[in-house]
Amino acid sequence: MSPAHPDTHQGLRGRQLVLAVFTLQLGIATSVLDNTAVALGLPTMARDLGVSADEVIWIINSFQMTALVALLPLAHLGDRVGYKRVYLMGVVVWGLASALAFVAPSLAWLIGARALQGFGVAGILSINMALVRQTWPPHRLGRGIALNAMVVSGATVIGPILAAAILSVANWRWLFAFSTPACALLLLIGRSTLPPNRPKLGAPPPSVLDILLNAGMFISLFLFADQLGRQIKAGGLGHDGLWHVGALLLAALLLGAWHVRRQLRQSHALFPVDLLLIPMFRLSMLTSVTSFAAQTVAFITLPFLLLTVWHSPPSEAGWLLACWPVGTIASAALAVRWIGRFHGGTLGAAGLVGLALGLALLAHAALGESAPVRAGLSLLLCGVGFALFQSPNNHTIITHTPSHRYGAASGMIGTARLTGQTLGATLVAMVLLWHGHTDGPALATAIGLASVLALLAALISAQRVRHGTPPARPSA
Repeated sequence: MSPAHPDTHQGLRGRQLVLAVFTLQLGIATSVLDNTAVALGLPTMARDLGVSADEVIWIINSFQMTALVALLPLAHLGDRVGYKRVYLMGVVVWGLASALAFVAPSLAWLIGARALQGFGVAGILSINMALVRQTWPPHRLGRGIALNAMVVSGATVIGPILAAAILSVANWRWLFAFSTPACALLLLIGRSTLPPNRPKLGAPPPSVLDILLNAGMFISLFLFADQLGRQIKAGGLGHDGLWHVGALLLAALLLGAWHVRRQLRQSHALFPVDLLLIPMFRLSMLTSVTSFAAQTVAFITLPFLLLTVWHSPPSEAGWLLACWPVGTIASAALAVRWIGRFHGGTLGAAGLVGLALGLALLAHAALGESAPVRAGLSLLLCGVGFALFQSPNNHTIITHTPSHRYGAASGMIGTARLTGQTLGATLVAMVLLWHGHTDGPALATAIGLASVLALLAALISAQRVRHGTPPARPSA
């Protein structure tokens, strides 16, 4: 599809292209490996540090919340000072934070180090797609975006396996050991190979109030989802619990309304309302939020279905859960071939219909006895459908963004993903609260809701066909 904002650069060539792509993919892969590996090590950390499961979960929460808060400010900074600078700053912070996590003497120290890790990783992910666009030649941009999806999916599969291998021979501290040398390599190669850009954003930097409102909005939203899940896990929402989660939701809505209202008066807003006024960009973001909500509902409920309801052995459950990313990797080649040949809205809608069908089949299976083969095939279909949506969707977003706002668009891609994941976690909590337990029917309801969300995302994606330019075959 012809971009709304044509490239004014030709990307990198030869050895520099190879090394720059290696740097970007190593950064993505290591960040995904780090987070998935740490999640598997939480029980060991809780035992060694002498803390409860409710406390140790903040090792994950602090990382995610900091990353969510930092994505848009760091993306805005990338538009102002250059994407390469922000990326390398994120690498340095992430490497130092990983070393601090390795030597953490207490839970508080570890939580602080993980929050710092989240900030560093946000520096990498906030402008990753902007660097992808500047790295790849325009006619090969779809390949670069699809490669991102493949690497993320591959790292998602490898992460738990790597963590299990490390924990079988060493303690949990070694889960953080590989990040620091990886960051040193990223810094060494990235300084000379990542494409520099000349910032074109001449507007004043965001005010302290804008940054605080951005943080308050996302922190309130994150804590709302976290507290809702905790209340339901504890046995349901009582009067005090209802007031607590209600206050957090109200705070998120009020802060968000105030923040967006301020951003509407700015030409280069921290929260990029200027980009959201572009129909293709806005619809692509809505598609992303809704589809990631569907994915998250499935990812949260599937372990309960496999381990609690079907009583599958952990090894079998692990391989079944890996079918989703395997399907994503397998269909990446199709996404590369079809980006530019078919409208992004059409590709996204087709992929999301496949995702909805796979989830519907899983929801039906959840009502019966254990069906590992059927579940595996359904998850493969989900992975194939998700890949056919994600890469074309990101391609549409980045090619319908003015060149001086690549950073903002890249930051919004990450923000939409995390927002969708938060929404999905909230919806699972609400479904389980309504049912009052986690048996087959309750999980079937949740997965069925995920299927409806995927179908809604397909309908939103299809709306983009009316706003986009006619499809055009990319040049060889």
